[in-house]
Order: sequence, then C-alpha cells, then structure tokens
Amino acid sequence: MQYRVYSGPRGSAAISGVDRDRLLYKEYPALDEAFGWARHVHDRGVVVLLIEGDDGTRLSRLDVAEALRQGGGDQRVARAR
Repeated sequence: MQYRVYSGPRGSAAISGVDRDRLLYKEYPALDEAFGWARHVHDRGVVVLLIEGDDGTRLSRLDVAEALRQGGGDQRVARAR
C-alpha cells in the first residue's frame, strides 16, 4: 500500500485531478508515515493539499488540517473513512 502526500505553500487552493498530475509528492508505505510527513511540513509553514492512498483513501486539505489539529489524528481519520 502506498500513500502520496501532496503539499504546497500556505494559501494554496485545493487541487484538481489535472493539478495533481503536475505536482510533486512524497510517497509512504503507511498512513502513519504520511501523517508524520504532513506534521513535518505543517510545522514549517507548508500546507498538505491531499493525502491519497492506493486503498482509496483521499484526505483533502481540510481533512488533514483537522486531523493535525486533533494531535496527529491519523488513526482517527483512518477509522472514519
């Protein structure tokens, strides 16, 4: 299973399918690791725009922000999908 984390500068809008194909991303084998990277970039002023997984997981910018506000939230989000 792979999870891709797309990110951009603060103020970036949600990304569309066309935009997603042109953006760089980091890939992780576990959702926990993807959220670890999301926390890392968030702490440095970058916004995670999307976390997308091979299993159909699709967490928008707002979903990720809410999970990070709740203290990481990766397991809470995984159970909710």
